[in-house]
Amino acid sequence: MKKSDILRLLKQKYPNVPTSELKAILNGTFEAMMESLRTKGKVEIRGIGTFKVKDIEPKIRRNPKTGNKVYVDGRKSVHYKMSKVLKRQLFDV
Repeated sequence: MKKSDILRLLKQKYPNVPTSELKAILNGTFEAMMESLRTKGKVEIRGIGTFKVKDIEPKIRRNPKTGNKVYVDGRKSVHYKMSKVLKRQLFDV
């Protein structure tokens, strides 16, 4: 699902709200989530899950073609953990 799909669903659910306002609300929500990940490193949405920033350590890998050692820089990655509620709804656990 893309952001435009979410916007279309919101427009169907709230037809009296102008599309520009819905778009501003949606963009504001995503901006707040990104800012929270940047500053606090975590976003928790009850019933959906948790997004968390994890540091990936630098590593020395091998180039499979030449066999030479290659240094891979450390980086940050966002990981998602599904909530128990969503897991139950999706997988009937």
